[in-house]
Amino acid sequence: MTRARTAEHTARSYYDSPDADNFYSLVWGGEDIHVGLYQTPDEEIATASRRTVTRMAEVAGVGAGDRILDLGSGYGGAARQLATRFGVSVHCLNLSPVENDRNIRLTREQGLEDLVTVATGTFEDVPVEDGSVDVVWSQDAFLHSGDRDRVLDEVVRVLRPGGRAVFTDPMAVDGLDQSSIQPILDRIQLSTMATPGFYTAGLERRGASAVTFHDHAGQLPTHYRRVREELVAREPELGAAISEDYIAAMKAGLQHWVDGGNAGKLTWGIVHAVKG
Repeated sequence: MTRARTAEHTARSYYDSPDADNFYSLVWGGEDIHVGLYQTPDEEIATASRRTVTRMAEVAGVGAGDRILDLGSGYGGAARQLATRFGVSVHCLNLSPVENDRNIRLTREQGLEDLVTVATGTFEDVPVEDGSVDVVWSQDAFLHSGDRDRVLDEVVRVLRPGGRAVFTDPMAVDGLDQSSIQPILDRIQLSTMATPGFYTAGLERRGASAVTFHDHAGQLPTHYRRVREELVAREPELGAAISEDYIAAMKAGLQHWVDGGNAGKLTWGIVHAVKG
């Protein structure tokens, strides 16, 4: 099995598990399972998470008529927010059938099935035609890939000339000896994390222009701290839905992210680029 396929299998098995599905839907933020932009340290997770979507849309200049491809779309919260606000069509591509089923159900409940479509697949092999997308969108998903160069190939391939890529990802800072974040790498079962330089240089090599990284490093430890606080506060009531072992491992794992962010070893932000 290739490194990319191994990473795909690992991620799918994890996100399809009942423990993970219950944790992300009940604790992490409901419809949105990505890092938030917090205005105050104790803001609600869901509110901060939706603000990230709003800010990314501003950075990418999302507007009426855009065809958006959301890679690693999770429960589809961003897709529905974009469809509701701008009337745009969003195609969600995500490797977890369990998450996709929830996405489809929530989309139908909100009456957005004409604008939001959902497919199961990976961002290393995107089943979309060349040059057919106005905006490639992704939130905190690319870190799970075992072949991020291939991901960037696919991002640029599917964009039309002048199309925009906008995505976030938890990253290691440039120049870091990544053995110093081994507990985090072990947690996501990968050998490395990407860096801002990897993404910006990689997009530029593929002919993208106006490549920028909007650095919001401080938001990463804030978000993981908030998620851990929520998990701890609700632990008694979550016992019926999430196993004790999963909760214990998640509390330890979230703390590693908090510590790595506070130590300046990790970063997070919005990457934006325009296809030449």
